[in-house]
Formats: sequence, C-alpha cells, structure tokens
Amino acid sequence: MPFDFKSVFENALPYDRFLDTYASADDKKRWVDFAAKVQLSPEQKSLVAGFRRKMPVLCLAGVWCGDCVNACPIFHAIAKESSTIDLRFVHRERNFLPQATDAGTRLANELSICGGPRVPVLVFLSEDFYECERFGERTLATYRQKVASRQGASCSTGLFAPPTDIVKANVAEWLTHFERIELMLQISPRLMKLNGEA
Repeated sequence: MPFDFKSVFENALPYDRFLDTYASADDKKRWVDFAAKVQLSPEQKSLVAGFRRKMPVLCLAGVWCGDCVNACPIFHAIAKESSTIDLRFVHRERNFLPQATDAGTRLANELSICGGPRVPVLVFLSEDFYECERFGERTLATYRQKVASRQGASCSTGLFAPPTDIVKANVAEWLTHFERIELMLQISPRLMKLNGEA
C-alpha cells in the first residue's frame, strides 16, 4: 500500500509556523542567519515564477539539524518565488523511537536513506498527491565539500573539487530538483487530461 503523503501534507506546517512551533530562540537564530545568505539570481527567480503546475512539497526536517539549517531556508526562498509551490514541513525529533506513531516518525521511517533516518528530505508531489520524487539529505556540492575537508583534494583534475561558494552551489542544485518536477508535471499526460489540456 502506498504511503499516504496527502494526510501527512495536510497536517504539515508552512515554514514560519514550523519554526515558531519547534525552534528554540537559538535554533531560530541559526535559521534566520543562514536565510540571510540565500539569494536567488534574477534568472532563477524568473524561472521559478514561471512554474505553472501545482506542486505540493513535503519536507521532513529537524530544527536542531545543521543540514536542515543549510537547506530548508533555500527551499523556502525557492517556494516564495512561485504561487504554485506549496512547501510544508514535518518535524522529526533528534532522538526518535522508530516504533512511535507520530507523523514525523512515520515519515522518517518511510524516507530513511542509506538505512537510517535522515533530514532534510523533500518529497515532491503532484497536485493530486502522487509521489514524483524524494530527495535528501545533502547535495552533491555539500558532499564534495565534506570529502575535501576530510581528505583534501580528491583528484588533480579538479573533477571532485568542492564549490567556492557552497550556498550559491546548493541553491542551484536544489533548484534543479524543483525545475525537474515542474517539467515532469507540465508534460504528464495524466495531469494534462486532469486539467483539460489534452
């Protein structure tokens, strides 16, 4: 039986309410400080503003999580540029019990990565709540940066060189996922029929 993303999404929180509900003052400051570094270029803003399909996006996140601090404000900045993206958050406790039945734990169990619960994880949905993609928890740019900091330069050719501006690189990489789903939704025969376009 497919996971019921619709009911989880309907009870999930918009960005600001998510932070107000779960973040301590220190947590919120970290999120706000990072958000100040996030900027979409005029071209990126124009791209997102041109999205046409309704796109519910569910994010499993923890206010305590450093990876979430460095990614969720990017998701929010992207979503703010489009009237079609409906971004919502589900909180995952730092130390959760896998057998618990709360929404965050059920979602964490469903979205485990490499055998473990990770955050943040995005689930891109169609307007009628079919899953289109799930992606998390770090971008390729972030992994390259982390490997370089542990092992030094990976290759003399620069093939695995970390980006010089990690925030800019992550904005661009996360945006490719939003754009990919927008294009998928635009040309879906099922959605075209649903919207009277076929």
